[in-house]
Amino acid sequence: MAAQAAMPLTVSAPVPMPTGSIEAYIQTVNRFPLLSLEEEQRLARQFRNANDLDAARQLVLSHLRLVVALARGYLGYGLPHADLIQEGNIGLMKAVKRFDPDRGVRLVSFAIHWIKAEIHEYILRNWRLVKVATTKAQRKLFFNLRSMKRDLAPLSTADVERVADALKVKPEEVVEMETRLSGHELAFEGERDDEESYAPVHYLADEAAEPYRVLEAEESERVRSDGLQKALATLDPRSRRIVEARWLREKDSATLHELAAEFKVSAERIRQIEAKALDKMRKLLPAAS
Repeated sequence: MAAQAAMPLTVSAPVPMPTGSIEAYIQTVNRFPLLSLEEEQRLARQFRNANDLDAARQLVLSHLRLVVALARGYLGYGLPHADLIQEGNIGLMKAVKRFDPDRGVRLVSFAIHWIKAEIHEYILRNWRLVKVATTKAQRKLFFNLRSMKRDLAPLSTADVERVADALKVKPEEVVEMETRLSGHELAFEGERDDEESYAPVHYLADEAAEPYRVLEAEESERVRSDGLQKALATLDPRSRRIVEARWLREKDSATLHELAAEFKVSAERIRQIEAKALDKMRKLLPAAS
């Protein structure tokens, strides 16, 4: 398992992992006795000095209930309690591996940092596909903003300033994180039959990319192009030149005055020829299509 990979405890009684009933797991870990200061220091020295894995196992077992308690505080992120516990157990094992009993600090105090760090990393990896916290300031906001909000209502300007001052971050960073956290998850495909019409898979699909739509569009474009050429063929050379110069260029369409200079007539006369030619083509295009 992942937790065992962090620091193998190859002893006769393995560390229990929350792979079955979470209630049964919690009952099991609560039965492991707490260690006194003297027992904890003795076991820690045995592990540090002699690499006694059975001593390390006892240190881990006596603190599993701490992981359960800390993991419970992160249930609001919508991730399985068992997964949070397992990641916390990895942090606990790392703490045991690095614990120095001669510093005068109890393992419980030292382990809290490592347990939370592993849980934090797990949440940031899995809470959303789009990562919501990458910088140090964003991580601080991500894990503190929920508890610092006084209710479920959006933060007021005063609240934003209060949170920013308390966490030593910029007010705009508080606003951005609140916006990210307030977004709702939505399954790409509907989870129930009655949600089908609301699932993104249905309203985000590009129907124009469907093969039959592509063929239909290509055929429609071909028919329109053929019809346009047939309609143009019915015009006299001057009318055709005017229509093509005014309407069929991809860019830099000719102006009435430019065509007037070309044909040595007034701009109004060019407009009349254009209008008559377009009217004639409109009558022919439906028949051609």
